[in-house]
Amino acid sequence: MTIVNHLTQKLTLAEFLTLPETKPASEYFDGEIYQKPMPQGEHSSLQGELVAAINGRGKSKKLVYALPELRCTFGGRSIVPDIAVFTWERIPKNSEGRILNKFEIYPDWIIEILSPEQSANKVMKKIIFSLKQGTQLGWLIDTEDESVMIFKPDQLPEIKSDEEILPVLKVLEDWQLSANDMFQWLTL
Repeated sequence: MTIVNHLTQKLTLAEFLTLPETKPASEYFDGEIYQKPMPQGEHSSLQGELVAAINGRGKSKKLVYALPELRCTFGGRSIVPDIAVFTWERIPKNSEGRILNKFEIYPDWIIEILSPEQSANKVMKKIIFSLKQGTQLGWLIDTEDESVMIFKPDQLPEIKSDEEILPVLKVLEDWQLSANDMFQWLTL
């Protein structure tokens, strides 16, 4: 369920960023605050497996890094994707090479897992906004029908399911993951 906090006057992004964090996280779009739904079993399981799989493929080779529930502030909005993936050279770091706490850039790949009672259109809006800012790839995972809607810049979305291979960032092109392979992670 998505909760919208209606305010008598709209907050600015700077004002939103001074508010205490909420659990689950809240996101900022055009002066309004939207609280994300609380993750449930399938959502949490897929999120953890995907982060581990992506980092297993890309972290040791310094290709990509996947982070769950990371606040990303860019383009006048502040979002918290289920998974934000960054190519290695774009990860914000300090002078010692340590990862920064604040990410004020768009992710290269945004992955969202649709939760029960969550508005698919609001999630798609977030992915499309990110693509317009520079994100290269978006996934919207629907565990109910075991499909993944794929978003790429300047292309119509496509839906992958069954044995179809899911597209990944170019630096990970040797990784072949089908929709079935991913949804099998839900079976214990």
